[in-house]
Amino acid sequence: MSGAQLRTPLYPRHVALGARLGSFAGWEMPLLYSSPTAEHRAVRGASGLFDVSHMGQLEVAGAGSRAYLQSMLTNDVTAIGPGQGQYTLLLHDDGGVVDDLIVYALPDRYLLVVNASNVDACRERLADRLPGDVQLTDRSRELAMLALQGPAWEEVLAPICGPAPFGLEYFEITEDAVAGVPCLVARTGYTGEAGVELMCPWDRALELWDALMAADDPPAPCGLVARDTLRLEMGYPLYGQELSAERTPIEAGLAWACDLEGGGFAGAEVLQAQRAEGTAERLCIFSLTEPGIPRPGQGVLVDGELVGAVTSGTLSPTLEVGIGMAYVPSEVAGPDHDLSIDVRGKLKGARTARRPLVGASTKKG
Repeated sequence: MSGAQLRTPLYPRHVALGARLGSFAGWEMPLLYSSPTAEHRAVRGASGLFDVSHMGQLEVAGAGSRAYLQSMLTNDVTAIGPGQGQYTLLLHDDGGVVDDLIVYALPDRYLLVVNASNVDACRERLADRLPGDVQLTDRSRELAMLALQGPAWEEVLAPICGPAPFGLEYFEITEDAVAGVPCLVARTGYTGEAGVELMCPWDRALELWDALMAADDPPAPCGLVARDTLRLEMGYPLYGQELSAERTPIEAGLAWACDLEGGGFAGAEVLQAQRAEGTAERLCIFSLTEPGIPRPGQGVLVDGELVGAVTSGTLSPTLEVGIGMAYVPSEVAGPDHDLSIDVRGKLKGARTARRPLVGASTKKG
């Protein structure tokens, strides 16, 4: 693309709303509209609407699709049937993460929703081992994606949609028309709140956005900064910060998303060995015990010794304390261990915790 920034079909709405735009994974995306704190609290308390059309969609079809995905993805694809989704990972042979993603089983195909920065890497990794009876198609520039998140999502969606989405359990998916726009409606999201992600034809995204924003009590338009603070309160990892080719799901605390008993996926033997033998480091989540805001790259110390660096950090709008994640020695990665964070040259006390740091409405799902 010769360095040019990509734009989603909703770019005109972001400009009209006065969004502050910035670069993310090669896309010009809204970082915020009003303030990150106001947008964050709107999602926790009512509803917010995110443009996530920069994310990728890869379609897998054909007679051998299920067996093929079982050999490529860490979770047990055979456990989901049509109308269900699953969090999973795609790995390198050495166990490092290519991407974390959601796979949806649709009646006649599978749909993989992958991170914007990893569309090419995922497509290439999957194509590398594609059998003759499976077809892989990149739909990333055909499908737009909006995330309606927050406890009031049903009130926003109900007047413009049929009943099907409201009977969905967490991580289920259906097809329905929303304001006359054909959509895949998935009960998923990256905020920890109840809500849906809506995938529609790229050229009809403006219609969908406008219909949602025309609600009697419209959602707050939300940018990527609020999306980051919301996911961090939940302890959700982000590729490029907590996840990378240099880290395995075992180190990242994602063994629950890996079918280690079946062990038929690429990289499984490495993960099985790590589960048996342990790893030197594991990902932890922490809260500061005194004022301060941790930021990525800042040092993490235990008993005065530097043991790691912050991978993600922010001021939690819900808890109003500094929070973050970091890779630390495994023996102190569990909850209730004392750490120090080097915040701009001053050591700030912190304590490891359990995930999530805040309650959220998806926990009922």
